Amino acid sequence: MMHHIRVKEYGMPAVLGVCILVVSLLLGTWAGAQAPKKGTGSSGGLTASKAADGLKEALRVGTDHAVLRTGKQDGYFGNKLIKILLPDNLKPVEQGLRAVGYGPKVDELVLSMNRAAEKAAPFAKDIFVNAITSMTFDDATKILKGGDTSATDFFKRKTSGSLYKAFRPVVDNSMNQVGTVQQYNEVVAGLDNIPFVKKESLDIGHYVTDKALDGLFVIVAEEERQIRKNPAARVTNLLKDVFGR
Repeated sequence: MMHHIRVKEYGMPAVLGVCILVVSLLLGTWAGAQAPKKGTGSSGGLTASKAADGLKEALRVGTDHAVLRTGKQDGYFGNKLIKILLPDNLKPVEQGLRAVGYGPKVDELVLSMNRAAEKAAPFAKDIFVNAITSMTFDDATKILKGGDTSATDFFKRKTSGSLYKAFRPVVDNSMNQVGTVQQYNEVVAGLDNIPFVKKESLDIGHYVTDKALDGLFVIVAEEERQIRKNPAARVTNLLKDVFGR
């Protein structure tokens, strides 16, 4: 039975790196030899099933970490990589809005959009778990042979629709609580004070939800790149922990 990974001791990149290394070695070995018959193999040996399970467990740790990073106060607002900024229809006139006294309202709008995303992020956890649970060994093989963000791409394909459905109600509810829509409307009203600026309609809830998902996947991709670029340390001891040997 596979033991829980001691992430605090080894660090998440090391755990994931080892699992990727193990499965890669298995695939390389199989490529040069005939596949063993079902039920054969030495007792206690590292099987393909155990290696795949190790990879899945490592991905659970990685996505949990990404959710924890985004689903806390300032998880979005305090991270320049994923901070939700003004919508495109307002970016060109931001300086003009500030010049006519709407600076505080612009700042309140940006903060409230990010707070809504931070409240929605924890709902991604179960959706990621379901995607990992349904992952096949073929999926794992493609991830290992893919590019720097192949696991992130896998999650995008498998979870984007479900994540949007889970995030949107939370975002809408959060925006209602903090008055994001009202703040947006107040900022847009400030455009009347700027000559030659045309108002454009925008579904602010859709905008925030899309940006929240974009930011979440940015963090997942960041974790994946880190894993692939940093070799795992203390391989032998870590394998014992991952695979219960």
